[in-house]
Amino acid sequence: MPNKRAIPTARRRRLGKELRKYRNEAKLSLDHMAGLMGAKWDGPKVSRIENATARIHGLDTTRFLAHCGVTDPEIVTEMEILARNAGKTGWWSTYDGIVPKPLEVLIDAEEEALVMRHYYATVLPGLLQTGAYAREITTATATRIPKERHPGIVDVRMGRQAVLTRPNNPPECMFVIHEALLMQKFTPHPTVMREQLLRLIDVSELPHVNLQVMPLDAGPHPGAEGNLSILKYPRPWPTLVSIEAGGESRQLEGSDAESERFLKNFELIMAAALPADRSRDLIRHHMKGLK
Repeated sequence: MPNKRAIPTARRRRLGKELRKYRNEAKLSLDHMAGLMGAKWDGPKVSRIENATARIHGLDTTRFLAHCGVTDPEIVTEMEILARNAGKTGWWSTYDGIVPKPLEVLIDAEEEALVMRHYYATVLPGLLQTGAYAREITTATATRIPKERHPGIVDVRMGRQAVLTRPNNPPECMFVIHEALLMQKFTPHPTVMREQLLRLIDVSELPHVNLQVMPLDAGPHPGAEGNLSILKYPRPWPTLVSIEAGGESRQLEGSDAESERFLKNFELIMAAALPADRSRDLIRHHMKGLK
C-alpha cells in the first residue's frame, strides 16, 4: 500500500533534509536507495520522504542511514527520535495562516537549541518583547495581515518566550540590541516603553542570559548587514543561521565553515557592544523620565 501523504511539519522537513544529505553524500540515486530498501519502495517514495510529504518509521530510518554508511550511534539515535516525533505539530500550528514557514522553522529550532545568539537593530527580539510592545509593533508592521489576526501574532510571540524559562536545560542566550531601540516612543501609550525596558533588565539578570547594548557611537561592525540569529544544537544537527534584511528573513543550515563565519561576525558584534553591566546601566538611564 502506498505511503499516505504526511503533514510536512517542521520536524519532518528537517528529517527529510538530513536523509537527503546523507543519501547524496553516499552518491546513491533515488532509485538505487529504493532498491536497497526493499520491494515496497520506489524512487518517488524516497523523494516524498525527503520532501516531508511521506512518513518513514524509526527502523526504516536506521536502515536508510546504514545504506548511506552512517552508523554512528549518536547520529542514528537522534534520527530515530526525530522520525518517531516527525508527525508532531508545534503549539503554534493552531494559529493557522499566521506563522509563515521561515518563522515556523525558527520557533521549532528555538525549542531545541542549546545556544542562541541574537543581534537586533530594527526592532527588539520577539523573545524579549512585552505584550504591549508586541501589540504596538505588530500594528505598525503587519500591514499585510488583517487586523483581526494581529492578536494571534502577539500570542505566538509571547508563546515563544517560554524557552527562556523552561525548567530543564534552558538555552544559553546572548542578545545584542541597538541603543536606538531603547529610545522608541509610543505616544498614545507612554507606559509601554518603561515596561519594556523593565522587561529587558529582568531578562538580563537570568543566569543563562547575556544582554548587551550596541551604543549609538559604536564603530562599524558586521551587524550592519541586518538582524542576525544563530542557533546551535547537539550533534548531529547543523547550526541554524537566520538573517533578516529588507523586511525578509532567510534561514541557512550550511557548512561548518559558513556557520563559523557568522559566529565570528557575532563575536565582533559583541566586542563592539557595551558589557552586560554597563548595558543595564544604559537601559536604566533611558528609563529616567518614563512613566
